[in-house]
Amino acid sequence: MAAVPGTPDPAGSSGKGEYVRSMFDGIAPRYDLLNSVLSLGLDRRWRSEAVRHGLDSRPDRVLDVATGTGDLAFELRRQAPAADITGLDFSEQMLHKARLKGDRSSARITFVQGDALELPFPDASFDLLTIAYGLRNLSDPAAGLREFRRVLRPGGRLIVLEFPPPPGGFWGALVRFYFARVLPVVGGFLSGSRSAYTYLPTSVVGFMAPRTLTGLILDAGFASCRYRLQSMGLSAVFVADSPRGGQDD
Repeated sequence: MAAVPGTPDPAGSSGKGEYVRSMFDGIAPRYDLLNSVLSLGLDRRWRSEAVRHGLDSRPDRVLDVATGTGDLAFELRRQAPAADITGLDFSEQMLHKARLKGDRSSARITFVQGDALELPFPDASFDLLTIAYGLRNLSDPAAGLREFRRVLRPGGRLIVLEFPPPPGGFWGALVRFYFARVLPVVGGFLSGSRSAYTYLPTSVVGFMAPRTLTGLILDAGFASCRYRLQSMGLSAVFVADSPRGGQDD
């Protein structure tokens, strides 16, 4: 797929990381509103389901990568009030908004700036790692998955929320029309950045299918991975577990 004019190729380029950081810094002020409007409120349901899968393992230490303004981290806090939760993101403006939300709600979450490809944590630091709609924005998703496994303890769990490419048929055509014609206009109007809401749907259409992503997760060293499509395939939740032995298993 061709790149969106003026943006890096969604398949990955040397400038993608800085472009993504700048893009999210720019749309941070209206990001929460746009998520709710453009997903018709379904994003809350998708996050809630993902968190339930993650908390099946009763984690003590949780890392939410690409936390953005912290919505998934706050849902984790709501469902697991005793857990130690850290949210990490590339964008300082997103983190600023997340911290403000945390201050207002008195939620005990630590927010740190960092690169998902070079997580600033020792091996086996977390019981659960989550990432919501951020994997496709990494310049090297395979390297990110390997890094996720590194910081998970043996037997730890990974939860990935992602937007699968639209399917074929009438439903897929409708979704593609929404991505191509509606989302850039509405997102651009509300955020002031049409380029961001052109890049975002392009990155979805150009991303790998769920079965391919499942294989990539297993190739990163996870012992198992399963996924479930949400809302007729608009979103997908992946549940993967790291081996219970050592890091070299």
